[in-house]
Amino acid sequence: MDVVRLDDVSVYRRGPGGERRNIVDSVSWTVGEGEHWALLGPNGAGKTTLLRLASAQLHPTSGIVQLFGADRVRVPLVRHRIGVVDLAVTARFFQALRTVDVVLTGITGTSSLLEEHVTEERTEKAHELLALAQVEQYAERLFAGLSQGERARVMLARALMTDAELLALDEAGAGLDLPGRELFISSIGRIARERPSLATIVATHHVEELSPITSHALLLRDGAVVAAGPIDKTVTDAAMSECFGLPLRVEHRDGRIFARARS
Repeated sequence: MDVVRLDDVSVYRRGPGGERRNIVDSVSWTVGEGEHWALLGPNGAGKTTLLRLASAQLHPTSGIVQLFGADRVRVPLVRHRIGVVDLAVTARFFQALRTVDVVLTGITGTSSLLEEHVTEERTEKAHELLALAQVEQYAERLFAGLSQGERARVMLARALMTDAELLALDEAGAGLDLPGRELFISSIGRIARERPSLATIVATHHVEELSPITSHALLLRDGAVVAAGPIDKTVTDAAMSECFGLPLRVEHRDGRIFARARS
């Protein structure tokens, strides 16, 4: 089953003078079950907009978006099937919430804990997800007191509370220090191995933040697709150089990717 299918999708805005600005320009793209996609491109390329289209957070100006095989996306019916990891949300949680409480808010997708939705079974599941994301040791601590890297892994666990079939991550590794980034990448890999049918989409402009599980990539520049497909055929010197507008040399090593300017 296709988890995400976009057919000739565009999103545009009107400028002050009425001029049209394409944020996403005629994109066709398919994400299959169990595939792990990277959305790569410079700032302003349209990555976040494309990710929001693929995760039922935004409707296109034109074109068709299909999620889980449905021709018409009824957001309330698919929302629980999509886990969104957005670190900007972390500032909205009440200061008194424990880490396990924050994971439990994933049931309702709220910033506060609605006690009527908490059961013993769900609390046990929250602890299991924290263990999978390698932060179980902080379950009883205040979420507000955790480091940024620890919070990122807690948000991974929260996104899976409804047994999501698609995980969408927008610059989730941005601002993490080296240990935080590596533990976050490791946790994504653990989750993918535990849930082989789970599809993931990671939007970033740093290829070093990609997990070794990444199977496919879509390269975006000025809202248009530069390349899309299996990662070893898309994340190449030529495609990355075109995407980022700079001569780049790309290295694939031990499942990770590194890029630098060509001297």
